[in-house]
Amino acid sequence: MLVTVLGCSGSYPGQDCPCSGYLIQDVDTNVLVDLGPGCLSSLQRHLELSEVTAVVLSHSHADHWSDLAGLHVASRYRYQRENIPVWGTAETREIASLMPGNLEPTFNWHITGDGDEFAIGPLRFHLERTDHYVETHAMRIESASGGSLVYSADTGPEWSIEHLGRGVDLAFVEATYGTDAEAEGMKHLSARAAGEMARAAGAKRCVLTHFWPESDLAVHARNGESAYGAPIALASPHERYQL
Repeated sequence: MLVTVLGCSGSYPGQDCPCSGYLIQDVDTNVLVDLGPGCLSSLQRHLELSEVTAVVLSHSHADHWSDLAGLHVASRYRYQRENIPVWGTAETREIASLMPGNLEPTFNWHITGDGDEFAIGPLRFHLERTDHYVETHAMRIESASGGSLVYSADTGPEWSIEHLGRGVDLAFVEATYGTDAEAEGMKHLSARAAGEMARAAGAKRCVLTHFWPESDLAVHARNGESAYGAPIALASPHERYQL
């Protein structure tokens, strides 16, 4: 399983850094996990748009899915593709259906819910609802050939990736804030909270992601590593991770 970061900015794109999006590849399967603003451009450095197998969206906030509109246009009018599977919440589908052009027949939408499991080629997905403002699903992705990945999506501290199982090979955990100075009740994580979560889940490797644009990433790294108890990585567009 190969994971490529397409973007890792939170809320809005940073300079040269799209919002959340990841390309998960295994054999001939190419799955997009989230597709925020700017991700479609990044994707084309790694894959022809006609080669997208499926899309899995964590939630309805636009910084996690709005480039689906561009994929729809390319798939329908350039490549004449139909029935591309898309997994996402009912709210995400409702909002996406407002974009120009019908979702069908280009996309075949599957409504997701807490605890759902499904397979895309050799990849198995298990979803868990997180602590966020709207229905949001973190996911554990396992390859039939070995390797496991957890993506926290967006969450506050009242949920943990540990709910998706311990000992994952690689954990992508949102760390919107570098410092501990979070507003009370904020349903996002600091780098410290993200590091603590990865350590509690026994994640073998931890990558922090979903940074507030223009953040001091050295602060994220310092606080994340202190909490995790080992070196962590910071997500960056086009960075790749082999499992």
